[in-house]
Amino acid sequence: MMIMITLSIMILIISNIMMFISIMLSKKSNMDREKCSPFECGFNPKSTARIPFSLHFFLITMIFLIFDVEIALIFPIIKLFKMVNMMIWMKMSFFFFIILLLGLYHEWNQNMLNWAN
Repeated sequence: MMIMITLSIMILIISNIMMFISIMLSKKSNMDREKCSPFECGFNPKSTARIPFSLHFFLITMIFLIFDVEIALIFPIIKLFKMVNMMIWMKMSFFFFIILLLGLYHEWNQNMLNWAN
């Protein structure tokens, strides 16, 4: 019990020392006006807030998010391959991929996949 307490205290001391050293050695400049501003998204925070936003950039971002979530949904389907009935697994996977392919066809039909406009 005593060993665990001393080990915990040593870990706490070492981590605090490392955090203090990293703070002291960081090369962060306090004179950088842009870094001190609350926005780091490419817009100038000192100008007007009504800057026209690219709708094409927004659509590409939405497509990326949809397919990113799709990957997160495919992983459990792969994991369930050995645990469930094969016919149920095939129907569920087929239905999922049909929905994704229909969404991709709709995006292609609406010309959302053109990267260079």
